[in-house]
Amino acid sequence: MSHHHNDEFRLNSPEFNHLNKKLDRRRFLTKTSLGLGALAMGSLLGAEKIFGSSPNASPESAAKFEEDILKALPHIAPKAKRVVYLFMSGGPSQFETFDYKPKLVDLAGQNLPDSVRKGQRLTGMSANQSALPMVPSIYKFNQFGKSGTWVSELMPHTARVVDDLCIIKSINSEAINHDPAITFFQTGNQLPGRPSIGSWVSYGLGSDNQNLPTFIVLVSKNGSKDQPLYARLWGNGFLPSKHQGVQFRSGKDPVLFLNNPEGYDGADRKAMLEYLSKLNQLQNEAYGDPEVDARIAQYEMAYRMQTSVPEVMDTKDEPDEVFDLYGPDSRDSGTYAANCLLARKLLEKDVKFVQLYHQGWDNHGGLPKGIANQCKNTDQATAALIIDLKRRGLLDDTLVIWGGEFGRTVYSQGKLTADDYGRDHHPRCFTMWMAGAGVKPGISYGETDDFSYNIVKDPVHVHDFQATLMHLMGVDHERLTYKFQGRRFRLTDVHGKVVNDILT
Repeated sequence: MSHHHNDEFRLNSPEFNHLNKKLDRRRFLTKTSLGLGALAMGSLLGAEKIFGSSPNASPESAAKFEEDILKALPHIAPKAKRVVYLFMSGGPSQFETFDYKPKLVDLAGQNLPDSVRKGQRLTGMSANQSALPMVPSIYKFNQFGKSGTWVSELMPHTARVVDDLCIIKSINSEAINHDPAITFFQTGNQLPGRPSIGSWVSYGLGSDNQNLPTFIVLVSKNGSKDQPLYARLWGNGFLPSKHQGVQFRSGKDPVLFLNNPEGYDGADRKAMLEYLSKLNQLQNEAYGDPEVDARIAQYEMAYRMQTSVPEVMDTKDEPDEVFDLYGPDSRDSGTYAANCLLARKLLEKDVKFVQLYHQGWDNHGGLPKGIANQCKNTDQATAALIIDLKRRGLLDDTLVIWGGEFGRTVYSQGKLTADDYGRDHHPRCFTMWMAGAGVKPGISYGETDDFSYNIVKDPVHVHDFQATLMHLMGVDHERLTYKFQGRRFRLTDVHGKVVNDILT
């Protein structure tokens, strides 16, 4: 479609008028039939049963209720303007990273005591084992920082920034398998279909940069694909679709279908979008579907992103010192290190929620070699992101999160030798850390028993973690709701409490 064509001619064409008349007839029938029908039903059953809490309630008042929810935000003064969530997909072992258990050395090879297991559920992968032999980590731990925090030798770079971290050793979940566990962390429910955390943040707080999405997702190309990732993990669920996460990729098309096709210039694109917007407005008048408004906003955002995305994705002007800080992989687009550097650029542009996914932590067998490789690919860049944000003055109002969907078992799954073992899934207790905006630095919170099998102090449930994240963003997790299928939903369902002890 050429931009030289006359807009008035197009909009007054027979095809356009024919469509408009059809929509007019449909709009009349829709509004009269539903409107009169609703009034008649209301007179029979009582308006309160139809429309909600008051006799004067209506679909319009329900929409106003949602609008009032958003107008009340932020509920409290936010400590964090933006979030970067480093999701270690597969379940990193707490034994080889942050939860030091020296007493296991004397118990190596012994069966996990029933008094510790307490009949807790096992996965199908180890439930049929004749024994559950306990295994200490073969990697050494040392204390670092003024805090004297124990950190594995696998994470020398993270060890150097440990005084900036709040390490939580008592995270717990009900989900024992990967997909429900990741879905639970990202959406607050083990079943698919709910909005992700980033989508809730987008819905509640909006955007600070109109030229980039509020919620951006990056997936490492150098994490082994031992467990799949699904786009619904950053999906909008039942929220308007403009709140879904947008995945940025390595290569010449960072966002799929954003670039113009060959032979199609910017003016053509602009004319097409204007015409499409008018068609969508007609559709919106006919049906009043909020998804049409969302679609219009997405097309307009896509047009602005054609300029903003290439700029933010281009790291060639970064000095060598920055690439050295993040490590050699940071020059290779799409790696975890390159994505950490890109995340810093996105946060500088005030993108509100950036999520990195790095797969490959599901070490059922060959764990020592597997986790060493994972740490090698992620440790330096993770620490570099903390350092880089801090020296740019961004860490004070940026929340950084590191963690997976569950931890690993104290016993070995399958083969056990002096230098090779594996660990099964363990949701009862595992380690995450937070850093930056509003979080106490240089502390460890929560404690596990000598087997890192049960929590003995200060448990933090997944919903508590979510409530705390939202609190730092200025959101009361109990008040940010969305009505769907006759019920008001929230990220934390009917659970969750803010972990005030870790907050400044």
